[in-house]
Amino acid sequence: MNIKKLLSIAIIAMPSLLFAQQWQPKKAVLMTRFAKDVNPDSVLPEYPRPQMTREKWLNLNGLWQYQPGAVGDAVPDGKLSKSILVPFPVESALSGVMEHHDRLWYRRKFVVPSTWKGEHILLHFGAVDYESEVFVNGKSFGVHTGGYDPFSYDITSALKSAGPQEITVRVFDPTDDGGFPRGKQSLHPQGIMYTPTTGIWQTVWLEPVPVTNINDIRITPDIDKSVVKLTVNTGGNSAGYSVAIKVKDGLNVVQTITGNADEEISVPVKNAKLWSPDSPFLYNMDISLQKNGKTVDAVSSYFGMRKISVGVEDGYKKLFLNNKFLFQIGPLDQGFWPDGIYTAPTDAAIKNDLQMIKNYGFNMVRKHIKVEPYRWYYWADKLGLMVWQDMPSANSYTEHTPPVDTVAYASELTRMVKTHWNSPSIVTWVVFNEGQGQHNTPGLVNMVRKLDDSRLINQASGGGHFGVGDYMDIHSYPPPAAPASTTQVLACGEYGGIGYIIPGHIWKSGPTYIMIDNQKDYTNLYDTYANDLVLYKTNKGLSAAVYTEITDVEIELNGLLTYDRAIDKGGAAKIKASNTKVINDKLYINDVLPSSQTDSRTWKYTFDKPGESWFAGKFNDAAWKTGLGGFGTSFTPGVNVKTVWNTNDIWIRQEFTLNEKKNIDRDNLVLYIHHDENCEVYINGVKAASIDGATSGYAVAPMSKESKAALNLNGKNVIAIYCHQTVGGQYIDAGISVLSKTKP
Repeated sequence: MNIKKLLSIAIIAMPSLLFAQQWQPKKAVLMTRFAKDVNPDSVLPEYPRPQMTREKWLNLNGLWQYQPGAVGDAVPDGKLSKSILVPFPVESALSGVMEHHDRLWYRRKFVVPSTWKGEHILLHFGAVDYESEVFVNGKSFGVHTGGYDPFSYDITSALKSAGPQEITVRVFDPTDDGGFPRGKQSLHPQGIMYTPTTGIWQTVWLEPVPVTNINDIRITPDIDKSVVKLTVNTGGNSAGYSVAIKVKDGLNVVQTITGNADEEISVPVKNAKLWSPDSPFLYNMDISLQKNGKTVDAVSSYFGMRKISVGVEDGYKKLFLNNKFLFQIGPLDQGFWPDGIYTAPTDAAIKNDLQMIKNYGFNMVRKHIKVEPYRWYYWADKLGLMVWQDMPSANSYTEHTPPVDTVAYASELTRMVKTHWNSPSIVTWVVFNEGQGQHNTPGLVNMVRKLDDSRLINQASGGGHFGVGDYMDIHSYPPPAAPASTTQVLACGEYGGIGYIIPGHIWKSGPTYIMIDNQKDYTNLYDTYANDLVLYKTNKGLSAAVYTEITDVEIELNGLLTYDRAIDKGGAAKIKASNTKVINDKLYINDVLPSSQTDSRTWKYTFDKPGESWFAGKFNDAAWKTGLGGFGTSFTPGVNVKTVWNTNDIWIRQEFTLNEKKNIDRDNLVLYIHHDENCEVYINGVKAASIDGATSGYAVAPMSKESKAALNLNGKNVIAIYCHQTVGGQYIDAGISVLSKTKP
């Protein structure tokens, strides 16, 4: 298909509105540089469904009439009172409204091109949040619920024979009050909840089709059998119809085959070029529906030959891409825009976000409790980013939590899978996030598996785990951590959250997990966490990690980019170097003094403040108690509590001997420590580290040069630790290890 021709048809066919000149964007707290490129006469003009394109279509984005609605409204008769730029949500600056209304009416007129005479006309909506009823020339075509999935109507029966036609849309969106999937939207934005999206927020468009047409396609690559499986579904009686398929490498045809409509066809792809983040090759595909040797309908598409699976390496379940282990690291991407809320200002803005993720050296992205327009996945496919696709949560982090509409959740989860299962970039479906509205996890995982057994399933990222699906996924802030399992892939589905404020580029100041005030410390801390991931990958079988996050979002200031996408906080080159290390490097831990993580060791301890020299090697600790490590409370994440510590302060000491350790590399000594919260560590009376904050698992921490020198490599030593706790869980335990790039 000629893309330039397709775009020109859409632009020429797009009707102008008399009141287009009335539109002016509102001014949000922040605006992206892409906002200036929004043209009310050509809003998001790209074909909205890249994997099933037709040459004839009509973009209905642009200025529509709108007005707020009320319960029990009759369909308005006549012109509505205001205007709105579709498809930007009513709350957004780019809509020209920037107000919230839970009930809306939309209206616009259009003219069916004369060249479409005799065709059936489909009216498509990319997404409308949440409930919508569509009328054409006064005729209702039904009610759709669900804020994230595309839907269509054959409106032929309502069209006049000539002249202007009229679309009216009724919208209702309860947001927090409905118990429906809504992701991070809230009527009361604060903390990690943001401005809601109401109404039409993805492209609206028309296209002509024959009575029997290509209604949908299903694409499943199989690299082991060197085929791509294709099912072409029709929207009518397909008896006597066949399907002709051309697979192309660029413009060169590499395979042709025919088969029956509505049946799976295995298309050979010999010597396939495999899709991966390093080489995101896409095959083009032309599909035609034929009868009696004549083409009735035709679409163009594309696919990637890739396989995502679980394999075994070094005794751990691991993520395999194309039958080889590949550590997956990516950012959390929440998909919010300061000027468009849920809707990116332009296609270039979408591409820019994903290109920046690539520039940072990530090979994956977690699309966080939001489903994007098809163009977003197109760019992920084309640029080469694996995608973890979250199901939008119900009852996300708000005080008012109505009962979860479990029927709606299952229905919308099903539609998310079915409408996006052709994208090669999507490798994992995430059913729940952090227990938000979590219910019937085994049942829903089983449902998704039956729908799509070609991808992996994450039962709940950071939520309740039931041993189903493919992942054991924990969240850990700010440093990463590794869960433990011998039956599932191990992932740290969120970590990091390093805050860094860039004056003039913030929506609103607020707390985050940890705040840094200069670029050097910012990138150093990011690299420290990268080193942790290398260790967990090498020694604990970790397969994936997700950094929070790619951009600031409203009050959250922990993005690698500012919310307006104007400032790269750390520098892409430095972040990429850290991420490349995570993907490619190995770093082994060799215990010098084992911690109590697996086998508990005996310590002396006290809760009462000891004398000033409590950390000295020759201090008399006879009055202290004796107990097994670790020390803390059992509800603290990632702990091995053998001795309860529930006061604010604890002092612990342990004597150990290294007379059997002959070849310790003193320069590469590190602490292997789990602290919650602040702690000080001493070796033979010399301070080894002073560490603020808390870990949610065992992590590596550097030792001072002086403490390394003080360690007796052939005799007795004392490690002494003070830990202070203020709120929440608490825990302290530590050991000493040597890091090595070679396996001990």
